[in-house]
Amino acid sequence: MSKEELMQAAKEACQHAYAPYSDFKVGAALLARNGSIYLGCNIENASYGATNCAERTAIFKAVSEGEREFTCLAVAAADGSTAHPCGICLQVIHEFMPEGQVILEENGKIAEYAVKDLLPHGFSL
Repeated sequence: MSKEELMQAAKEACQHAYAPYSDFKVGAALLARNGSIYLGCNIENASYGATNCAERTAIFKAVSEGEREFTCLAVAAADGSTAHPCGICLQVIHEFMPEGQVILEENGKIAEYAVKDLLPHGFSL
């Protein structure tokens, strides 16, 4: 799957976002090593700490279905802005794909980042 196709899948995942408080809808598309794609969206809650980001939704969905090996994660905002992963998401991404790539859309173009560049000192045991 191309980066463009993965980004398109992330944009489509934005449609399922539940964001009544921020109105900032985000989608994510996670590419497993076996070629499977797992989609996620942000799911807000009135108790903001209970909110889950799109990146973690996609990863948790995949892991809950038995998948453990991932190569790339695309993240898109419905409004077209750049949706950089938050610190909590970066740590979860680091846990499951420390050698993987994150792709974002920046100024209408796809930008690719190594997870280790986004979180150079991720926590691990």
